[in-house]
Amino acid sequence: QVQLVESGGGSVQAGGSLRLSCAASGRTFISYTMGWFRQAPGKEREFVAGISWRGDSTYYAHSVKGRFTISRDNAKNTVYLQMNSLKPEDTAVYYCAAGRFTMATMEREYDYWGQGTQVTVSS
Repeated sequence: QVQLVESGGGSVQAGGSLRLSCAASGRTFISYTMGWFRQAPGKEREFVAGISWRGDSTYYAHSVKGRFTISRDNAKNTVYLQMNSLKPEDTAVYYCAAGRFTMATMEREYDYWGQGTQVTVSS
């Protein structure tokens, strides 16, 4: 069992930056692929970024590639999402998730989810 708690969301102007954190409980955190998803009002939840259990492989949605960076610190049981050059279309609730599949990008590939943190980007 893994419990996930996101933090770091907030309001920022376009062009600004935020860093989201996701703290995980459980000794098996190191064995999980970790991902970030987001859900904007009226839209389906979508994949944003993922990272392998070792942290040596990362992958991103096309819409955020080059602006967002996912990382993890297994000693702290925490995964991060550094978001730079934010745009109004990045406004959404951001969720972290843990799963067993390599290079997972689909919701059904993740087993555990956090409660989400709101990110609002104003123009």
